Amino acid sequence: MKRINEFRLTIDSKSINESFARSVVSAFAMPLDPTLDELADLKTAVSEAVTNCIVHAYKDTCGKIYITAIIDENSTVRITVRDKGCGIEDVGKAMMPLYTTGEGDRAGLGFTVMESFCDKITVRSRKGAGTTVTLYKRIDGKSKW
Repeated sequence: MKRINEFRLTIDSKSINESFARSVVSAFAMPLDPTLDELADLKTAVSEAVTNCIVHAYKDTCGKIYITAIIDENSTVRITVRDKGCGIEDVGKAMMPLYTTGEGDRAGLGFTVMESFCDKITVRSRKGAGTTVTLYKRIDGKSKW
């Protein structure tokens, strides 16, 4: 696919940056003229991916979260959220609804939410080396490109 536009962003794994990442991605998608629902879907999926980095990848420390977004010629937004944290031992198990390694009030629905708001997601992880989550969302609005 031909890339129409792209950005890269690096943020600290602090909860105050989750809303910033969500806002940046939604602003980036605006030239595709998304519906409010499409925009909400993107924002929710990005929030979940970034929150996973904060809560699980870096647990009791602060690390970097790397976000890349690409818009292709078919009006698909591809967002990659990557960390260099602890990694996921069993990705299949982690993607099961209600499974969590978090403490307290964590519901274990992060990947389920991402899947329900995107057309496709992929998750790659290596224990001790980090995780990469890629979200794909086609925007049916009228492109400004």
